[in-house]
Amino acid sequence: MKQMQEISTKVFITASLLFGATGIFMIVTAPEQEDPAEWLFKTMAVLVFIILSSFGVSVGLKYLSSDK
Repeated sequence: MKQMQEISTKVFITASLLFGATGIFMIVTAPEQEDPAEWLFKTMAVLVFIILSSFGVSVGLKYLSSDK
């Protein structure tokens, strides 16, 4: 059972990283507009994807390290 939890935690960490990378890729490759508000929105969206994915990775790593 413990091995299954370790595998699912590693899958969760990988999914968190892929979520962040995909989100940043979608924001960066969106069509450009000259509006300063659009630049601010893109910057904030990238930060949200970074924060959410790093939170997922930190929770997963904490769980993996506490089991040993």
